[in-house]
Amino acid sequence: MADDWKRQIDRLHEGLVRRDDPTEWVTEADAVDASYRYPHLALRGPVFGLAAQDPETGAEWRLLRPATSGMPQEARDSLNSLLWFKAKDDTDDPAVRRELLAAVAVLEREPVDEMTVLGVRYRVVRGDEFARSGERGLEPPRPTDPEPADRSWEGRQETPSPDLGFALTPGKEDGVMAGAMKLALQGFSYSGSRFPAEVRRDSERALTSHPDIVLLPVGFGVVERRGRGWRPHGALMPTPHDARRLLFDGMAEFWPLLHEFSDRERTRHARAAETFKAAGRADEARVGDTLYRICRIERMLRSGPDGPEPPRPSDLDDEGPTKIHPTMDEDGTIRYDD
Repeated sequence: MADDWKRQIDRLHEGLVRRDDPTEWVTEADAVDASYRYPHLALRGPVFGLAAQDPETGAEWRLLRPATSGMPQEARDSLNSLLWFKAKDDTDDPAVRRELLAAVAVLEREPVDEMTVLGVRYRVVRGDEFARSGERGLEPPRPTDPEPADRSWEGRQETPSPDLGFALTPGKEDGVMAGAMKLALQGFSYSGSRFPAEVRRDSERALTSHPDIVLLPVGFGVVERRGRGWRPHGALMPTPHDARRLLFDGMAEFWPLLHEFSDRERTRHARAAETFKAAGRADEARVGDTLYRICRIERMLRSGPDGPEPPRPSDLDDEGPTKIHPTMDEDGTIRYDD
């Protein structure tokens, strides 16, 4: 297996040399530099998304919903909504609507991780989220990480998630350092007493059942440090600037309301937000003893002969299935009194 991975990395390197693309060389050099400055991996935990295999578009599994949910049920609920709105908006055929609504009814009752509806296979998929760390703490964005064309600080901006439509293909060409990362992660499993025994067993079992590694698109988030530990603060964002906007809006507007800041705390956060914004592409802000940092977040997903890994038996949910949308009849009539 190690020889196979070495041959794959050699092939990636040969391809990089053959293409002679300066942008790719700079990106690879950036990744090499990061591997020295941030040599350790800090595991945050599992994430869940929704993928589909549609025979009309090919054999590949592709993400339909970003792999950012903290629990499997959130992804199941996203499938519930996807199918319900398909029944509402995408068909006038009662038979088609009936099949869609039958699947919705199952999802309202049972924690189902896979189903086939109208010939399309849907699956809740499981990944792991981690960040690189070193003496300087968690890794910030790299110079070569893409930024949106419009880096405005005002108005409503929604950069599309790079997860949407992403092909979960283990063997695709990712670059030399990405290939090396896949090699490093191939044998990764949860270990240590902080993980329950059933979590460790499921993780070890996944090495055999889903041996291949898929690296998902890189994301960016806000992390907070008070004392020695870091903790995430908000959602995963698609670009560094989107994460900076999240931090700025949090300090200037949302956190004072959410946490009921005193006038003094409100003023300190507002001042820090303006200083952060004025710096343009800063990756840190400090308010008193609290350090905020824009952090580069990576995710991996395991895949096997039958596609991407679903949730494991030891993955936990706070809530179970429930009815999300009003009752719909096969003719499209929606009843709000049920």
